[in-house]
Amino acid sequence: MRRSLAVGMTLSTLVAAAPVNAQDARAALNAAAKALGATELKSYEMTASGESWAAGQSPAPGSPWPRFVVRSLTRSVNYETASLRDVWVRTQGEEPPRGGGVQPVRGEQRQVFVVSGDHAWNVVNDAAIPAPIALATRQLELWATPHGVLRAAQSANASVQGRVIVFGAPGKYLTRVTLDRGNLVERVNATLPNPVLGDIPVTIEYAGYKDFGGTKFPTRIKQTAGGFPTLDLTVTEVRPNVSVDIVVPDNVRAATTPYATVTPQMVADGVWYLTGGTHHSVAIEMSDHLIVVEAPLNDERALAVLTEARSLVANKPVRYVINSHHHFDHAGGLRAFAAEGVTVITHEINRRFFDRAFAARATIDPDHLAKSDRKPAAVEGVRDKRVLSDATRTVEIHHIAGILHDDGMLMVYLPKEQLLIEADAYTPSPPNTPPPSPPSPFTVSLADNIARLGLTVDRLLPLHGRIVPLADLHQAAGRAN
Repeated sequence: MRRSLAVGMTLSTLVAAAPVNAQDARAALNAAAKALGATELKSYEMTASGESWAAGQSPAPGSPWPRFVVRSLTRSVNYETASLRDVWVRTQGEEPPRGGGVQPVRGEQRQVFVVSGDHAWNVVNDAAIPAPIALATRQLELWATPHGVLRAAQSANASVQGRVIVFGAPGKYLTRVTLDRGNLVERVNATLPNPVLGDIPVTIEYAGYKDFGGTKFPTRIKQTAGGFPTLDLTVTEVRPNVSVDIVVPDNVRAATTPYATVTPQMVADGVWYLTGGTHHSVAIEMSDHLIVVEAPLNDERALAVLTEARSLVANKPVRYVINSHHHFDHAGGLRAFAAEGVTVITHEINRRFFDRAFAARATIDPDHLAKSDRKPAAVEGVRDKRVLSDATRTVEIHHIAGILHDDGMLMVYLPKEQLLIEADAYTPSPPNTPPPSPPSPFTVSLADNIARLGLTVDRLLPLHGRIVPLADLHQAAGRAN
């Protein structure tokens, strides 16, 4: 087997209709490869521009993902080493900015996303940041390219029925490919595992094929996820068989379970800031139970946070998990908490969304909830305010009204300790760096809501970044005085 599929690419043969025999299937795949000029294609570099949408970052459940302008996308692919590198340059697509996806973008933003074999990572300021949560998606981006589909299908002895090819990577994705009458790849329908939704459908459409150096490439690429657009690109240049050398950094290769590292920091009696990586949580001890604020990312992170919280106070169960908002990176661990019988508290606007999400099937890569025999715990909604109180302490949950990041955004306030827990409304800059100019409208909204509610805050516990005094928020909001 070629090395490109030996690296974590054990492909299964799945098809709904009875396939033609192996000889005819091989002939059909060879004909498609010949039509594309894919037989001798080992690598390429593509340049495109257009629009992209940030999946899972909508301003409200059921609304489209936020849109960005793609000034340029440079995609480098090496099929021999199962590697892909995307270099994006994007700008703000909507004013005012609504939703997530690292908003607002001031000027041009450069992003670098990479996959090689079974390793995925991002490059930020020349530093490689492991991103295993993106592995399945990026492997699909590699093997769902028109030439990658055929290469994978040929190596896997995939099922072929007429102009439909079906193959999959167990635990990663299932793919159904449609060829047009000229044997060119017209559409790829895939199912991917998703920490929030269980399974999520992805569709990629290719059109406007042109010849680039003897190989045919589409000049128009459109993609949807969960029924909403995620990509609309116009390809301007393709360079076949160029040198594409992508080496897995040592720290990425060594990061086998990066989301499982949880570091507790006691910030007040019975209150712990649970950090480690990009997304944080907070554990709060009550008289006979624990409350966890935020279950981010995925099962690995959620179960590690649960284990750490239970070890801090071994004789008290985790009764509630408070969700700041419905964005995928901040809600990806909720299915695991629900499987453990922990009641989810979220804004009322999200309640039905999570009810459906917990009932959804996870068939491609069964998660903790899918494997559990327990009925998921209840989802409880908050509209403007809810107070959880006992003889030990009071915990206030407030809606962040009017914030454009998410219509159902919640923050958590501990009045006795004068601590405020929030996500994405304000992420502190590194120490000794100037505040953003102009201020983020999300940060301004947070400052306005703290003032509107009359909250006395000493320190903020952001769910990204680091603990800071309230004065840092005021400075970032342009209100230093």
